[in-house]
Amino acid sequence: MNLSRKDQSSRRLGYHQIGPTNPFEEFKKADVEQSIAGRFEHQVCKYPQRLAVKTKSQRLTYDELNRISNRAAHAVLACYDDNEPIAVLFNQGAGLITASLGVLKAGKAYVSIDLSLPRAKTTHILEHVQSRLILTDKDHLPLAHELAADRLKILNLDEMDGALPDENPGLSISPDQIAYINYTSGSTGEPKGVVWNHRNELFGIRCKTNELHISPEDRISLVRSNNVGATRDMFLALLNGAALFPFDLHEEGLAHLGDWLLEEEITVYTCVATIFRHSVQGLNRNRRFPNIRLIHIGGEPLSKTDVELYKKHFSDECIFVNRYSISETQAVSYYFIDKQTEINDERVPVGYPLEGNEILLLDEDRNKLGVNQVGEIAVKSPYLALGYWRQPELTSAKFVADPEGAKERVYLTGDLGYMRHDGCLIHLGRKDFQAKIRGHRVELPEIEMALLAIPVIKQVAVVARDDRRADKRLVAYVVSESGQAPTSAELRALLKEKLPTYMLPSFFVVMDSLPLTPSGKVDRRALPPPAKSREKTDMSYAAANTPVEKVLVKLWADIMGIEDIGIHDDFSERGVDSLLSAQIVSRVNDTFPLKRPLNTLLEAPTVANLSKFIIEQETLPGQSEQVADILLKIDDMSAEEINRVLEEERGTR
Repeated sequence: MNLSRKDQSSRRLGYHQIGPTNPFEEFKKADVEQSIAGRFEHQVCKYPQRLAVKTKSQRLTYDELNRISNRAAHAVLACYDDNEPIAVLFNQGAGLITASLGVLKAGKAYVSIDLSLPRAKTTHILEHVQSRLILTDKDHLPLAHELAADRLKILNLDEMDGALPDENPGLSISPDQIAYINYTSGSTGEPKGVVWNHRNELFGIRCKTNELHISPEDRISLVRSNNVGATRDMFLALLNGAALFPFDLHEEGLAHLGDWLLEEEITVYTCVATIFRHSVQGLNRNRRFPNIRLIHIGGEPLSKTDVELYKKHFSDECIFVNRYSISETQAVSYYFIDKQTEINDERVPVGYPLEGNEILLLDEDRNKLGVNQVGEIAVKSPYLALGYWRQPELTSAKFVADPEGAKERVYLTGDLGYMRHDGCLIHLGRKDFQAKIRGHRVELPEIEMALLAIPVIKQVAVVARDDRRADKRLVAYVVSESGQAPTSAELRALLKEKLPTYMLPSFFVVMDSLPLTPSGKVDRRALPPPAKSREKTDMSYAAANTPVEKVLVKLWADIMGIEDIGIHDDFSERGVDSLLSAQIVSRVNDTFPLKRPLNTLLEAPTVANLSKFIIEQETLPGQSEQVADILLKIDDMSAEEINRVLEEERGTR
């Protein structure tokens, strides 16, 4: 489904009358036809003594930031006459901001290196971008030398020549010129360099400025790492005369983020969903953030529970904005929420298309889909990223021509969603977050939303992992409110009320916290495999005693791939789904001589029950014990060995 811009506008206006109402100066469309440095310098002229950047150790006015950035620009021009992008190597803070602006003022493009990335990825980025210069400071000079390996120039901005001028370089920079390259975190593969020019970046800042009413009085948070989100938070403040407050998550830690938001009187809190939960869930029950007027959130699907956190901890004047945007697009859509907004579904909408964007929902053959039909989200816009740095094939595959023949390109996001009747977009997550479980297509975010709706659960990630037979098993990783998570049996019982059986996780892994990517999202690749040993449950462990019980425990362990099975463990508590249940039933019937075959594990849901069933249904008294004794004589018996040993026994039945 796609709507005309006129229809989108009328429907959006009919919806979000609850948007920001504070006064601001409109960012005019004509102002995108310049460079980012030019827009910044205009703010310096208007607000020279207004606070521009405040960190833990530094405070800079617009005039001071401009002069330092100008010296950095002149330093770059003095030592670098190449057009290749310049690598900037800093922690999040004033140094990174100064270096970025300095490179742009010098008419060059920059690529910001995220220091939290593994060294192999950092090396890959530097080799791939083919930069010949690294900008850094004294704290990161040793790392810069290590990465440069005598191949790249290094400019230490802490040791700039004091005689360098601090006036604007005054270069003529086309809005078509490349401004920066953002390398994605590579959570689904090798990092990709997303290329942005000045015009398209300025258009995105213009849309956010006008939609969110960004004004010089705002105090804007910068809590994201050195990625595209951090770049845009920086520009959102500094291209509007507002104050920017960087917070280094890796140095300061998430535990202090809530206190920092209060201490710095932040008014616009922009972050990803996981960071938002961290910043408010550890607070006192009645603690509130009176100064925050707007929460600008996205990066991951929001849940109804997130909206409840907002309503509990923020003022009645605060607006909660759920956004849809990715590295290759500007902000695509917004959904404005206030204290009266009712969220009826577990998923929170990502809203209505912003100016310059048209949202398409496509099937696998790239045909357009209708209302409430799930498909891949595609974004049609003249303001997309230019493509991927030095990857023409990937660029051609993801940035495609408009099928209707217009000039705009279409970006295939790889995300799934659907459009409501009113043109509002619902984001379901990545196509990668789908899994086939016993023939059923499962949306992993749907399971996560159901778990987040359980009051004691505050963080969740669900992944599909291959078991030893290459079958998919759902694993849920949960962080509880109090540190005391419900048992697996309790969680399954709660989920059964909302989800079909095939969507119930086979394993629940309780964690103190979930690993995060540099951008603050859940790092699914870093989630540990579920332990093969027993989970903590209300049922105490009881070991097998009889030969039949010992064989059954071994049989269960072989099929399920877990250890420490107690004879009173209920199969549903240990992650036995219908497919595993059928395998166990089949193996029991093949192994033991029974008058009546076992039909379902529901008849005997524990090893103790199953052993009793076998003894009661054996063909001859004592025959099952005899079979079990034979099987136990083979150490480390596999399923294949069990079958071979039983062939002779079956022939005597």
